[in-house]
Amino acid sequence: MSWKCKNCSTEIEETSFEVCWNCGCEKGKESLPELKSPSLQCLRCDSSMVKLGSKEFHEGSRWGVLGNLGELLVSRQALDMFACKACGKVEFFIPSEKENK
Repeated sequence: MSWKCKNCSTEIEETSFEVCWNCGCEKGKESLPELKSPSLQCLRCDSSMVKLGSKEFHEGSRWGVLGNLGELLVSRQALDMFACKACGKVEFFIPSEKENK
């Protein structure tokens, strides 16, 4: 007998599964519990990393006479930037879903 996830409405065929394969919600629960994101530790020196903000990167270079106007025609990707104050290591991550909304 199948069951339907209350969080994402996915039909789960197997009754032996207690967790939705699509969203990770437990059977019978309406939503996932909010998880506190642990502080990010530097992989090099194990110190705490600080978020410096979001940085936008684009493909290619500026187009001659078009200059900044040419920037409208290129693909862009925003990445969250974290830095370690102890050793200077920098890491980039895809922005979290909460910040995209």
